Amino acid sequence: MPIDRMNRGFAAAVLLASLVALSGCSSTIADMTMPADAPAREKDAGGYLPVHDLPPDRADPTIKPADQAKIEQELIAARARQASTAAQSGK
Repeated sequence: MPIDRMNRGFAAAVLLASLVALSGCSSTIADMTMPADAPAREKDAGGYLPVHDLPPDRADPTIKPADQAKIEQELIAARARQASTAAQSGK
């Protein structure tokens, strides 16, 4: 059993060392030269997203009221069918 523990410890140490070695590459990969057709990177990479900039309200509703009423009626009918099916199978 002690050999298994030593092998696990050795494997964990190798894995940890490789992760530490590879983590140093992330900053150099980000600074590599980009192709000519790639979009330019923003200078302020650590900035926050503009969460308060909302798009303008729509001038017309996305679903017409008649279509919305039709969809609601179809959903009500589907719910009633499911309830009756559940009631029949749950006897």
